[in-house]
Amino acid sequence: MSGSGSGAAPGPGSGSSPAACRFAHYFVLCGIDADSGLEPDELAVLYQWLEADRHGKSQDTANTTSGENFDQSPLRRTFKSKVLAHYPQSLEWSPFDQDAVNMLCMPKGLSFRTQADSKEPQFHSFIITREDGSRTYGFVLTFYEEVTSKQICTAMQTLYQMHNAEQYSSVYASSSCSMDSLASSIDEGDATSLLKLQRYNSYDINRDTLYVSKSICLITPLPFMQACKKFLFQLYKAVTSQQPPPLPLESYIHNILYEVPLPPPGRSLKFYGVYEPVICQRPGPNELPLSDYPLREAFELLGLENLVQVFTCVLLEMQILLYSQDYQRLMTVAEGITTLLFPFQWQHVYVPILPASLLHFLDAPVPYLMGLQSKEGTDRSKLELPQEANLCFVDIDNHFIELPEEFPQFPNKVDFIQELSEVLLQFGIPPEGSLHCSESATKLKNMVLKDLVNDKKNGNTPTNNISMYELMKGNETIARLQALADRTGVTVEKIDLSASLNEKEKDFKLQCEEAELRDYQLNVQLREVFASRFIQMFADYEAFVIQTAQDMESWLTNREQMQNFDKASFLSDQPEPYLPFLSRFIETQMFATFIDNKIMSQWEEKDPLLRVFDSRIEKIRLYNVRAPTPTLRTSIYQKCNSLKEAAQSIEQRLMKMDHTAIHPHLLDMKIGQGKYEQGFFPKLQSDVLATGPANNNRWVSRSATAQRRKERLRQHSEHIGLDNDLREKYMQEARSLGKNMRQPKLSDLSPAVIAQTNWKFVEGLLKECRMKTKRMLVEKMGHEAVELGHGEANITGLEENTLIASLCDLLERIWSHGLQVKQGKSALWSHLIQFQDREEKQEHLTDSPVALGPERRKSDSGIMLPTLRVSLIQDMRHIQNMSEIKTDVGRARAWIRLSLEKKLLSQHLKQLLSNQLLTKKLYKRYAFLRCEEEREQFLYHLLSLNAVDYFCFTSVFTTIMIPYRSVIIPIKKLSNAIITSNPWICVSGELGDTGVMQIPKNLLEMTFECQNLGKLTTVQIGHDNSGLLAKWLVDCVMVRNEITGHTYRFPCGRWLGKGIDDGSLERILIGELMASASDEDLGKQCRTPPQQKSPTTTRRLSITSLTGKTSKPSAGQIQEGIGEAVNNIVKHFHKPEKERGSLTVLLCGENGLVAALEQVFHHGFKSARIFHKNVFIWDFVEKAVAYFETTGQILDNEDDVLIQKSSCKTFCHYVNAINTAPRSIGKDGKFQILVCLGTRDHLLPQWIPLLAECPAITRMYEESALLRDHMTVNSLIRILQTIQDFTIVLEGSLIKGVDV
Repeated sequence: MSGSGSGAAPGPGSGSSPAACRFAHYFVLCGIDADSGLEPDELAVLYQWLEADRHGKSQDTANTTSGENFDQSPLRRTFKSKVLAHYPQSLEWSPFDQDAVNMLCMPKGLSFRTQADSKEPQFHSFIITREDGSRTYGFVLTFYEEVTSKQICTAMQTLYQMHNAEQYSSVYASSSCSMDSLASSIDEGDATSLLKLQRYNSYDINRDTLYVSKSICLITPLPFMQACKKFLFQLYKAVTSQQPPPLPLESYIHNILYEVPLPPPGRSLKFYGVYEPVICQRPGPNELPLSDYPLREAFELLGLENLVQVFTCVLLEMQILLYSQDYQRLMTVAEGITTLLFPFQWQHVYVPILPASLLHFLDAPVPYLMGLQSKEGTDRSKLELPQEANLCFVDIDNHFIELPEEFPQFPNKVDFIQELSEVLLQFGIPPEGSLHCSESATKLKNMVLKDLVNDKKNGNTPTNNISMYELMKGNETIARLQALADRTGVTVEKIDLSASLNEKEKDFKLQCEEAELRDYQLNVQLREVFASRFIQMFADYEAFVIQTAQDMESWLTNREQMQNFDKASFLSDQPEPYLPFLSRFIETQMFATFIDNKIMSQWEEKDPLLRVFDSRIEKIRLYNVRAPTPTLRTSIYQKCNSLKEAAQSIEQRLMKMDHTAIHPHLLDMKIGQGKYEQGFFPKLQSDVLATGPANNNRWVSRSATAQRRKERLRQHSEHIGLDNDLREKYMQEARSLGKNMRQPKLSDLSPAVIAQTNWKFVEGLLKECRMKTKRMLVEKMGHEAVELGHGEANITGLEENTLIASLCDLLERIWSHGLQVKQGKSALWSHLIQFQDREEKQEHLTDSPVALGPERRKSDSGIMLPTLRVSLIQDMRHIQNMSEIKTDVGRARAWIRLSLEKKLLSQHLKQLLSNQLLTKKLYKRYAFLRCEEEREQFLYHLLSLNAVDYFCFTSVFTTIMIPYRSVIIPIKKLSNAIITSNPWICVSGELGDTGVMQIPKNLLEMTFECQNLGKLTTVQIGHDNSGLLAKWLVDCVMVRNEITGHTYRFPCGRWLGKGIDDGSLERILIGELMASASDEDLGKQCRTPPQQKSPTTTRRLSITSLTGKTSKPSAGQIQEGIGEAVNNIVKHFHKPEKERGSLTVLLCGENGLVAALEQVFHHGFKSARIFHKNVFIWDFVEKAVAYFETTGQILDNEDDVLIQKSSCKTFCHYVNAINTAPRSIGKDGKFQILVCLGTRDHLLPQWIPLLAECPAITRMYEESALLRDHMTVNSLIRILQTIQDFTIVLEGSLIKGVDV
């Protein structure tokens, strides 16, 4: 079970109190209280009031007059039920919660029927979760009993007369029934005939018998559903059968309450019902914990594919709403899915049956798993849900689910589903689910079963059942049904309804037992397949648990500050396809609690689920050590191999009973009590049921074994040091960290309680916001790095995406808390739209020119980029223009990402909330957004995110069209502002490039639109050298993304033109991201290092013609520079692929490899001017090529010759290819290309010695030059060899047109 008091862990006090080992804690009877008569269900009234409130109607319209909504016929209304009796009165270790039990036994209150209606008994179960997460289970059988009280019958008749007077006219007006849609028991064909309608929908005290619902219920510590169901059905049969039961009912109830123990782990138990024994069994300490709800039904109801999708939503802690007419179905699906979470446990609100009066709970801005009973005939579209951005809606009856947008698939989903369907098929269950046929099959099965059970006396089946059977025969699904029945071993045809059934009875009993065994086996096998997925995925989770605290106390007190799991390392270890799912899953509360339990297990006994899980992992490890190929950490799907043994252990337990409880026996009762009247549940004699026998130590001693005593001693010795109350408090706090509420209070629903609950939510949301923003900052900046002042950002793209997605979810939840009226699926987007409408109306009214802020950003030269105006509305329009996004939820998410990237999220939301009239109109008083102080703190937490750079918009919407603006800034002092040639530009980014774009003559600024380029990396700029004024000195190029506002500067500082500088007509410039204005306002909070940029103007100029103006670097500095540049490239390749950033910067940027090698080649280069002509490194390279081509040098060693020859050959080939390329690149540009190609093809270490040996070196380099020093050259070669192993891919713009 999911829930901490589960599996083999007995409740508190288990060591001392014998009663905690009882099978059942309470027996409860609910129904009508004859004394108080017909009271309308106040909770239902409150519910209508809340509904009206939610739809924004005034409260008086929601007919609050005593809650009788008059459009419903009185038989269909809800009346108040009461707990009529419960035994024993109360138990200290499990106090009786009267309101909750009453509400969950009869979630709809009392219902009435007449003899015309079907009165089949209905079984359902429920669960009560306590504050500490422990659970108790309730099992309820609701049946109908004739009303004997005259006054209640009269009251019902009066209600009918009032009702008919109101309804008559409208019924005539429309022949279809406006009252609650007709019960399905009426054949739809004739439903419209008015007579029938009135007949059906009326009550006449003289003609009709009135029946009212009553419930009998067992409350147990463990979910033995099958056993309780059998016991209750036998009690019911005793009440309805013609002969009285063998013993008074008190005997059986007393027996199950006081004399039947819980079976010990790993054992089975037989106890006695009224007519036949009941068997239950409990898994052993190393098996999966107890789960008694048939998974078969859950899979049949939803179908395999749907179930796996819902399961994934539960794992990712979304909001899950189950929807069905049948309470038991809600429980079956909820319990089924939470069982499959093993070893994890659902940590949030868990209410599989949400009573009507608690509907406002769907407002809860937290993850929840709730079940809602659908009214007959109501449509999903009529269901008003406060928030759907993160909702998984499961319509059980219609076999249909609605999933939240963008959520990752479960790892290996296809293989996983394949394996599950093989298990299902072995048990004859179609994997696609078998909604309709399974339903009728079950009906048929149950019907035949009941006939056999109820009818031992005369062997004939009552007539109505036969007609039901005939009706089913005529049904067109009967063929499919028959096939299913054959497969599942339900023998339909064999039952000859008219024959006497005595001899068949034994057969049938065996068959029932067999069907039950198969259900148990299927359950455990399906669960094993699920468990084995987690065992594979988390086989080495222990290695990543961070154990910091020395003792429990210090750990509990610092729990919130601590990271307890090394998420980044864990993810870097996982197969790529698993990452989208795992990165989100390890952020959930259930995973955090699982790891907490692991850490706590150093100091206290292991959580039972964790113990089983760890032992399974151990087993896998041993298996892997022996296996020829270890199988951990691969994405290859491995099937579960423990199916057989799991099924066998269950079979063994059921075949051979380990324990048998005391038989029910006569009690010491007053004479004349225990009287029996057929069809009525007797008034039980409370004194015999109030307490158990004085001494039933027979089985207590057996279950409180030495183990328990050891346990108590251990607990004593362990906690003597820590004051008990204190310890309790810490434990509670640590356990409840981040869990807001497990279950709403099911009792007093005064507005004060609702307000209190909402206040808890507001506090919870704020805390969650604080934790999330802190986590985003720490991850982004790198915890230690920030403290030590190194800003090496180390968040992975994947983790960042996960955190941002969870921030989007949080914002959606905050915006949907306390909404007055729901519009669209995204509460945030609908608020934004309303804000936009109002603002646009204002704009039309005022129509004044908008102030643009500081007019323009001037650069040195006076040409500038116009400032981007900060505008919430403008950002919304950008998103609205993106045709790729189809939904409101998607738009809201995109807007959040864009605002985050622009560092405007906090500012925008502040502006949105500044319109208080709008906020008041949209939100109730208790909503988070209307709590002033919390809202301020929330905006402040979001503001902290401005300290880091996110690219969460640019990197996600990679295919959208984006407008860019570029400005070319020339250096006017030295160059013409006007040139006659035709300039062009090409902008490249991580995602692509624009291609060559001509720049209109004499216009230095232009805007262009192209598909998202991602982060910008290079700009190529050039001109065609035409006309007289064809020399151009460019300072830099600026390019801005007009949506995100990111501005890049591409420094140049060189001439473009023939016969000046190095004669280049085009240059490749490397970009740097400029700090945005808002960053400057933030001061220097940001510790993220500036990116490397293109070599600066001064260095570029000093290398070339203007030598001597700046001090030259020393030999030592140059060697350091080379080491640094190579080191950066090595580091680059050690990062995960998705986070590497731009290699271009590391090669051609300011401290890149090209620049470092230029320094080496410039060291000791003889005067750069010879006869007033500039000399460049490239001239030396060309001389070397000329020399290699003319001579074929001979060396002593043959092998060396070959190697050298091939190196010379490739060197010459590359240089010639660069020289003949159809590009007008200058000499420095050519050297850059040569270094880039040499790095890519791992040839630099071969080329450098060639150049160092070449005779031209003595002519062109001084004696002291680095290149003429053997030691230096050898160490240079060694350094360059360290990048030999990497696959280097060059950006297209660097080597365009060079064909080698």
